[in-house]
This record gives sequence, C-alpha cells and structure tokens, in this order.
Amino acid sequence: MIVVAGESLIDLVPDGASGPLSPLVPRPGGGPYNTAVALGRLGSDVAFCSRVSTDAFGEALLGGLRAAGVSEGLVQRGQEPTTLAVASVAPDGSARYGFYVEGTADRLFALPERLPDGVRALAFGTCSLVLEPGASAYEALLRRESEGGATVLLDPNIRPGLIADPDAYRERFAAWLPYVTLLKLSEEDAAWLGGAPASWRGRGPSAVVLTRGAAGLTAFTAAGEVSVPAVGVEVVDTIGAGDTVNAALLHGLADRSVESLGVDDWRELLTYAAGAAAVTCSRPGAEPPYPDELAPLRRTDGGLPVRGRPPSVR
Repeated sequence: MIVVAGESLIDLVPDGASGPLSPLVPRPGGGPYNTAVALGRLGSDVAFCSRVSTDAFGEALLGGLRAAGVSEGLVQRGQEPTTLAVASVAPDGSARYGFYVEGTADRLFALPERLPDGVRALAFGTCSLVLEPGASAYEALLRRESEGGATVLLDPNIRPGLIADPDAYRERFAAWLPYVTLLKLSEEDAAWLGGAPASWRGRGPSAVVLTRGAAGLTAFTAAGEVSVPAVGVEVVDTIGAGDTVNAALLHGLADRSVESLGVDDWRELLTYAAGAAAVTCSRPGAEPPYPDELAPLRRTDGGLPVRGRPPSVR
C-alpha cells in the first residue's frame, strides 16, 4: 500500500471566461489529494491520510477519493471549513494560487498512532508541511515511517504566500532530506529553495526528480543523470500535473526500490510520468489519467511521442 499524507482543498478555477472577475468553478484539489486520486486511478493500492471537513466540500472530496478507489481509513474528520485555493491561469496554462487557510480542518491533523501493515511508500508535500499545528504532525509521521524502512517521496511544491519565514522553512527542508528516498520538485521550487538538485541527492535522497516545464523531466540518481522530453498536448492548464508526476513515479516503482533502478529504468519511468502529466494538462483542473488514456500515447518501442505543445509542468 502507498499512503499519501497531506491536505485536501477546493480549487476555485476560472471557467474559461476572460477578465479578473470571471466565474470560478469549484474542483477537488490539494497536492497530496491529487496525488492520491492519481494513484487510485492508475490502479495502485493507496490510502489518504489527512483531516477533512464535514462540510459539503469535505463530503465532495471524500466522494472523489471513493470514486478513485482510495482508502479513507486514515482520514480524520473535523467541523472546521475546507481550505480554499483561488487559481489564476496564465496564457501558457500555468497556475498561481491565493489561499484561504485560517481555521480550516486540514490544519488540525493529528499524528496517527500507527499505519496499516504493508505500507511500502508514503508521499508528503505542499501546504501540509507549512501550516501549523498540522505541519509538525506530518513531519513526525515522515520521520517515523522513514525510520521504519518505508520509501518516502517528498514534493515541497512551494507556495511562497503561505511561508511566513522563508529561511526557517529552508532549514526545515534541509532537515527532512535524510528521511527522504525520492525528492521531486520543480525548477521554480529549486530556485526558491536556493540549492542545486544534484547536491540534494547526497544529503539523503536516493534520487532527485526535477520537472523542467516544457523541457521535460530530469532525474539525478546513483546510476547517473537521466532526462526525457515533455509530451506535447494542447494545454488547458497545468493544475495537478506535478501531482500526477508524483503518482506516476510511485506507481511505476511498484515493488522495485529507487536504489535498484538503472539508467534505462529511469528513462522508462520518467517517460511514463511525462505522459501521465500531459494527459492532466489537456483538461481543466486536477483530472489525472486512467491507464487506458495512457495507452494511445505509447509507441511500439515503449516510448512516448511528442505531439503538440509541451506543457509547463510543476
């Protein structure tokens, strides 16, 4: 089983009309939530570990988990409202967010006493590792399960507007690295954090995967540096694309360890992740693909063709 730990929220996404006051459409979101749904759709055995509101938005979020086959057994509930994220989409499809997080349910996440038997990997990231008091509980879970031998994926997915003290956050990020197996982040994340992705691999992670927008994906691994191009699609927006990469990486690893992969294995895995992210970019909001939607992208040699305009994936 894979456990995804972190926030769920509602993205308020422009409906396509022009202008700053265009109508906003509510869609399920949150980096960890999107990652869990993407894993469920791809066919992984996955559970979501979070605290979700009992309001109407919270019920809708749970409905999305059920529809994707994600276990709710680790979900805590609270009467506080659901976090809201207001998205603005640029002409290239990239998204920026304003957050409404005060007094919301997911901030009150409490460390679970234990996880189910058979958990092989966990994923963490985004707002959940920033907003206290829940952030400390998620951090404690990350450290505990890593020390217990689980594979840990970390996607910091930096939201600068939520980080009151950037230097303190950068110190916390550095302290997490010894407990991380696979670090995935965007070029924008790396620039904000102020480090070289290749150097972070030597501080704990067995591999670092960097999303490079239209230039594709690069992995820094013990086997060497591996890059693949982005898969071109007609981009609607990039919401959830990076979360889909997280899911594709964990799903593609299956029972393999990060440390066991060679250069060809990494190229295959990154290509799969690029294709999955491209499908997400081809439709509005965080709508990750199902396996049959990835099949038409594959060539007979197992690769993925580049069609149309590559998305800018975070």
